[in-house]
Amino acid sequence: MSAPAPARRGRPRALLSAAALLLLLPVLLGVVVRGNVTRPPFQGLDDTWLRWMGGPHEGLPQAVATALNWFGGPYGALVQLAAVLLLLAVRRWRSALFLLTAVLGGQLAVQALKHIVDRPRPVNPLVTVDHGSFPSGHVATAAMAVVVIGALFLPGAARRRWWPVGVLLVLAMMWSRTWLHAHWLSDTAAGALAGAGATLLVTWAFAPLLAKERGRKAVPEPAAPATVAA
Repeated sequence: MSAPAPARRGRPRALLSAAALLLLLPVLLGVVVRGNVTRPPFQGLDDTWLRWMGGPHEGLPQAVATALNWFGGPYGALVQLAAVLLLLAVRRWRSALFLLTAVLGGQLAVQALKHIVDRPRPVNPLVTVDHGSFPSGHVATAAMAVVVIGALFLPGAARRRWWPVGVLLVLAMMWSRTWLHAHWLSDTAAGALAGAGATLLVTWAFAPLLAKERGRKAVPEPAAPATVAA
């Protein structure tokens, strides 16, 4: 039986192009918002969407939005830390470093845009919020998680089925942030782009290391030599 083919260890150019495009779009949006932080050109759309997200804020939507708020906030960082520790425990060092870099890289991109753009949030948000509305850190975290799960934990066929599910999860987070009046709709779109773009960039950078790790796992252990009875 022939040994499995070695995993490809190059950095896909298409992945880099996709990451660059996804990161460029929120930067361009940020430039537009920065030109008039209170009335950007798409403020009318943001206002209309926020009106649609009016009350009553109760029942199942409230429970879902609260859970998503928890996942994307500081307490959700405990889940990310637990995932890093689990990967270290099973000796997937490269995957652990990849996940840690993806988390930090996404937060760096979001916080940089937040402080540069400095857009005010909608009035009377229903949850505790930090500085800056553009882009949404919660949505960026959701997009990061979707890309990381696909890159680390799913084989090719399952990964293709995962992306539509991941898109729905990101859309759910976008809805929750506007339903809670924590962000404008355009903030959530920028957060999705920034989170996915930053994580794809990290995925491109780590591609050879992750391929090497997968290749080592794919090679079966050599069978023990059979003993011959005397």
